Amino acid sequence: MKSFGKKAAGLRLERMKASPLWAGEGFRNLHPVLPGLRNTEVPRPTLSDFLCGGNRRIPQGPLPSVNPAEAWTRKPGSGLRATWLGHSTVLIEIDGLRVLTDPVWGPRASPTRLAGPKRFQPVPIALRAMPPIDLVLVSHDHYDHLDYPTIRELARLDVPFVTSLGVGAHLEAFGIAPERITELDWWETYKLPKGELTVTAAPSQHFSGRGLKDRDATLWSSLVIKSPRHSVFFSGDTGLTTEYAAIRERLGPFDLVMLEIGAYHPSWGDIHLGPVNAMEAHALLGGGAFLPVHWGTFSLAMHAWDEPVETLVALASQRAVQLVLPRLGEAVEPAHAHEVTPWWRGIDAPGRGKQRAPEPEMTMPKSVPWPID
Repeated sequence: MKSFGKKAAGLRLERMKASPLWAGEGFRNLHPVLPGLRNTEVPRPTLSDFLCGGNRRIPQGPLPSVNPAEAWTRKPGSGLRATWLGHSTVLIEIDGLRVLTDPVWGPRASPTRLAGPKRFQPVPIALRAMPPIDLVLVSHDHYDHLDYPTIRELARLDVPFVTSLGVGAHLEAFGIAPERITELDWWETYKLPKGELTVTAAPSQHFSGRGLKDRDATLWSSLVIKSPRHSVFFSGDTGLTTEYAAIRERLGPFDLVMLEIGAYHPSWGDIHLGPVNAMEAHALLGGGAFLPVHWGTFSLAMHAWDEPVETLVALASQRAVQLVLPRLGEAVEPAHAHEVTPWWRGIDAPGRGKQRAPEPEMTMPKSVPWPID
């Protein structure tokens, strides 16, 4: 199946094996799991648990969203603006450049359109309607971050990709030209030829794999995006790690911190943050405006769909953390975002019937007209 991707070989594999994170047949996390992150007394969810559903794992209807196209025609006054498009997909406008993180427009976080976690929330704008992108970032190779149909469409554009070691083999298999791919080990930096923008891969606590026999065959990373005026942290997928303090020391401070808050469970708390550990990670990183990602799109764990954001809001109010919680598709400048409106509440109100989320629009024309560049 083409969506599985391709294993690394040749010079790519040799470079991977030269990484200090390579151990035997694959990559490893730098440190052991922190005490208390994983509750071994709680049984891991079974396939039956996922298939039989759970308490409010999917909202009764689509979440409020806006089409960001009109907002994107105006340049951000502060020079930094973020538009959450669902899950971990964010368009970052930073000093005149547009960076897209973990782009997923596909209908399922799965190798097939016939089975696997189906998105309950459509992307607020079609892929074909996106403005010109200067750089695409892919943190790791899991299906809810590296999406085959989306990459196939993006392959039509002349846009560079930055990703973690080994993931370039998948990108090539999906149609991205090798010269457009840069793979980074932790602490390595890529400089975009256009403009003064850099991307540095940094530690995270996770794993990788797209099939039954490629566990940890590619690296996973957090990513730091820097321009002369601004700095943004993107967690990708991660559990809590003390390496976040090292990231702050080497690459901080940050104007915007994007941390994952969804898809967590007590029995595998070491591979995803969840809202409680996300607050701890935010503190280790030195603070900054906090935009939560990795929620509100797919049901990938047993918790209620809105539990991550409700818990986060409660914790943030106790700790005076500046949350940035825009509606999907709402372009927001961290410098101007100070009030949180709980726009997600009321979706499950009594009498509101379930509505099927429309299939996301994918097809991208050869040229995309856009008012500004």
